[in-house]
Amino acid sequence: MKHIKLFVLFVFFIAGTLSISAQNKGDAWTTPKWAENATIYEVNVRQYTPEGTFKAFEASLPRLHAMGVEILWLMPIFPIGVEGRKGKLGSYYAVKDYYAVNPEFGTMDDLRHLVKTAHEMGFKVILDWVANHSSPDNSLTKKHPEWYKHDSLGHIIPPVPDWSDVAGFNYTQKGLREYQIDAMKFWLREADVDGFRCDVAMMVPLDFWKQCRIELDKVKKVFMLAEAEGPEFHRNGFDMTYGWDYMNICNKIAKGEKSVADLYQYFYDCDEKYWDDDNVMYFTSNHDENTWNGTEYERLGAAAKAFAVLSATVPGMPLVYTGQESALDHRLAFFEKDSIRWDSYPLGDFYTKLLSLKRTNKAMLTDMQGDYNLDFLLDRTQESWFAFIRSRDNNRVLTIINLSPKPVDVKLDRENIAGSYTELFTGQKLQVKNEVSLHLDAWGYRVFVQ
Repeated sequence: MKHIKLFVLFVFFIAGTLSISAQNKGDAWTTPKWAENATIYEVNVRQYTPEGTFKAFEASLPRLHAMGVEILWLMPIFPIGVEGRKGKLGSYYAVKDYYAVNPEFGTMDDLRHLVKTAHEMGFKVILDWVANHSSPDNSLTKKHPEWYKHDSLGHIIPPVPDWSDVAGFNYTQKGLREYQIDAMKFWLREADVDGFRCDVAMMVPLDFWKQCRIELDKVKKVFMLAEAEGPEFHRNGFDMTYGWDYMNICNKIAKGEKSVADLYQYFYDCDEKYWDDDNVMYFTSNHDENTWNGTEYERLGAAAKAFAVLSATVPGMPLVYTGQESALDHRLAFFEKDSIRWDSYPLGDFYTKLLSLKRTNKAMLTDMQGDYNLDFLLDRTQESWFAFIRSRDNNRVLTIINLSPKPVDVKLDRENIAGSYTELFTGQKLQVKNEVSLHLDAWGYRVFVQ
């Protein structure tokens, strides 16, 4: 997290300005330059098109590029196990062969063509890697049963009882570690991917990830996303982690169970525990949330767009999940074919403006040097709206969001907000001396750009 200055008016915050000096991991890896200010899109290949193939998805690259997407995260592309399979098609995360492509999606050459085409357009591509478990019929269960977890009778078992379609790995085995690293290197060399999103990273030993990152960087400088939360993952091989606590707070604010005070406290805590070159991924949906916990409209209701604006404008990396630009209000089936209905893109322009702002305005830059300011503009007299300004050189982005189901009148009086602005979504011009007064509808938002 970056040089966050908190103008603290809540009694439980420290008065004045909090600022942490730039820190670096000092380890054998650094975040690739291209990832410092990027945006990410999660691709559910199976459900993206009726065909569910790499070739069919490739046709969407121009649209995603125009929308401002920079990193494509492909959900697991490997063959899926048959033994213990859930549903007709099974889980992406029950990997039968770490060195092959799921024939339902196409061939290795199809994947290579997708990656090559994406690279030519300026994208980076990361694969979803499943290091914690394989399918029960992966050949490794026969060749190296010692690499797996066993019950008291010697039977290979899943890492979690409910995950009956997978077999859990045992990372006390040195050979397993070498196998996993070599398999990941294979995809760097053979498909030229740019890194990995690592499934349930918290269930795999941290020292493995650190060893893995150092070895992968010898092949190609990679980007590593952990499906985990906490600074310890940044110290052990990862560039980015999940903002789960943030998402949970957003869900509870939408339900009236938490307030903006909890959100400010979250960012205060992040500033305390994360270093300057740590990146957090913020989102209102992903494949797990959509399928198991509900679409953003089920969880956030009318507040969905407000929290999407927040996720894209705070320091960090915003994630868009397959179908969000089409206002997807359907829980996609996980084990069956359930194609997205791309009738239109009602939120295409909405996400394009947010992602383009992230990429192009200097106030939004994240260059890991800690040399810009983020000021949270707090008011202890209210618990409805959330406001902050990001600035760098002569660029500013002032975000004001009503995080309540009732209209609010906002008044900001700060010297550091003076300037001429244009509202991102409406084009409204705003001339500010030291004060802003505006009315926001329920869950309304304004993003003023200089």
